[in-house]
Amino acid sequence: MRIGILGLGRIGAFHAATLAALDTVDSLVVTDPVAAATASAAERFGARAVDSPEALLAAGVDGVVIAAATDAHPALILAAAEAGIPVFCEKPVAKTVEESLTVLRAVRDSGVEVQIGYNRRFDAGCVAAREAVLAGELGALHTVRSTTLDPAPPPEAYIAVSGGIFRDCSVHDFDIVRWVTGREVTEVYAAGGNRGAAYIAAAGDVDTASAILTLDDGTLAVISNSRHNARGYDVRLELHGMKDSIAVGLEDKLPLRSVEPGATFPAGAPHHFFMDRFADAYRAELAAFTEMVAGRRPSPCTVADAIEASWVAEACTLSLAEHRPVRMDEVRQGMDEVK
Repeated sequence: MRIGILGLGRIGAFHAATLAALDTVDSLVVTDPVAAATASAAERFGARAVDSPEALLAAGVDGVVIAAATDAHPALILAAAEAGIPVFCEKPVAKTVEESLTVLRAVRDSGVEVQIGYNRRFDAGCVAAREAVLAGELGALHTVRSTTLDPAPPPEAYIAVSGGIFRDCSVHDFDIVRWVTGREVTEVYAAGGNRGAAYIAAAGDVDTASAILTLDDGTLAVISNSRHNARGYDVRLELHGMKDSIAVGLEDKLPLRSVEPGATFPAGAPHHFFMDRFADAYRAELAAFTEMVAGRRPSPCTVADAIEASWVAEACTLSLAEHRPVRMDEVRQGMDEVK
């Protein structure tokens, strides 16, 4: 099949390399607002270069990968859906939930499959954790802990348009908690602070945050995030039940140093960033996309799925601002009419 890639920055070029290595992909068509990025990708991957999204959609592609800036996501998703072309789009669907709802209505009516890029759903550890929960191996859950710690903060320009740590970073934790447990969030309480880069506070954001999510069966999920983790990129998930407890990310590349006498774990070089921590997950995610394009499976992460995680981010953002618990029904709106 022929896959088009819209956007060739860091993640777009990474996706191009992954897709080019898949046996199911015969050729790529690429474009980026920066002509040099388009030319470079075309040369590197033997892809056809075009000069606009319109030209790419008209180039006979079977599926489209959107790795452009967030502001461009809604228009590109809608253009591909109007052309009847299946879509993979990196999260988020749009900059605001209201825009995301507009996209949801449109893709529902188009019948075109759209997959949103929440790569942890394809991480082997997270998949195994979900299977353990579904099989009842842990018994009734009582506590879930999900952690995302970045090795260093993003650039100031990125922070200015990110929408805040809950919408940009924690949303991955919100999605994986929902997906692994199969439960919905009913209430949140969030806190945050600033311990590092001054430009994050200047943007009205925090660089370190925690949230307690109450799930619809009473399970408590504890979310921990920071832009500052000098030892490396730390993503973990713990699930504690009445019968057993399991962990994702508890392996030799864990960026954590034990001070227990005689301890040698973890012994490996710590994960540097998301592209090495989740390299296998990205491959599995894009392989799933090609299966969706071929009509062999439905979207493994729909626009509606992505919006549910975004509502949790909105609730946490409000909780942080107002220093109080926030129930999901305070912020969640417009979903029933489009489901």
